[in-house]
Amino acid sequence: MLYLGLFICLVVSFLLGMTWLRIGLFNISGKAMELWLKKVTSTPLKGMIVGIIMTAILQSSSAVMVITVGLVAARVLTFPQTIGIILGTNIGTTFTLEFLSYDLSRLIVPFFVLGLLLLLFRHVKIKSLGFIFTGFAIIVTAMRGFEWLATPLTELEFVQKILYLINDHIIYGFLFSILLTACIQSSTVMTGIAMSFLSAGIFPLETGIIIMLGANIGTCITGLLASIGAGEEARLTAFSHIWLNVVGAIIFIPLIPSIADICRNITTSLETQLAHASVIFNVVCSLSVLPFAMQFGRFIIKIHGRKKIKPV
Repeated sequence: MLYLGLFICLVVSFLLGMTWLRIGLFNISGKAMELWLKKVTSTPLKGMIVGIIMTAILQSSSAVMVITVGLVAARVLTFPQTIGIILGTNIGTTFTLEFLSYDLSRLIVPFFVLGLLLLLFRHVKIKSLGFIFTGFAIIVTAMRGFEWLATPLTELEFVQKILYLINDHIIYGFLFSILLTACIQSSTVMTGIAMSFLSAGIFPLETGIIIMLGANIGTCITGLLASIGAGEEARLTAFSHIWLNVVGAIIFIPLIPSIADICRNITTSLETQLAHASVIFNVVCSLSVLPFAMQFGRFIIKIHGRKKIKPV
């Protein structure tokens, strides 16, 4: 029970760090990005570039999806304008994992101390920097905590049973990742945990990739929840995000061994291998759909539309 309690505390800490990091980044640039988002979404390509940049800055595809759904609900954006943004968010979210795949332990103490000092200031911009530095220190601490806890946690009988199912049955690992990510509402946290367990040698890269694929689907719950009661086009926006990740994951599952081999050839770092696998999945999915963005939008309207929507 002690190890399970520590695991829950680390998950909460990771989420807290992500939230503080997101708050700081949004306070510094969020409003400007919203205005930018309104102006630069005339084509799917432009929308994708905006989605990549926004997600890379805010460090959260869920946050960008919530902003996008909110702007659609407010009739500032239309559903067709959001397709490119959705494609971009999936690519942008990989920046966080790539960054976390490096050993940043030496930055924990200086970033934490600097962050706490900046939080004492009243000026919004300076205080926001405090949220960024403190949040980042908490995230890296949680990642190292997961890595330390991975081995003793696997000594628990029910954890061993879960790992057995995940390692030997792909579908269980896939569904487990979807459900857990839907609960914590962050694919970054879920994949970050997988990176730590992978680094500790608890399971192979192939298992980490299936968890990453499931996390990409589970994170869609945030946009879906945000779309409830927000109008028809906001609902279509959420469903398009779900379809993109579900279909992409189903196509990629048979390719997991090949992707794992490619990543192993690129780097020997286990954490970086999983981060690269996430980049490959999201970039390939988004770039594959981009030339057919308009047709993709019509498909979503045909399947989920309840009333007449302006043609894509």
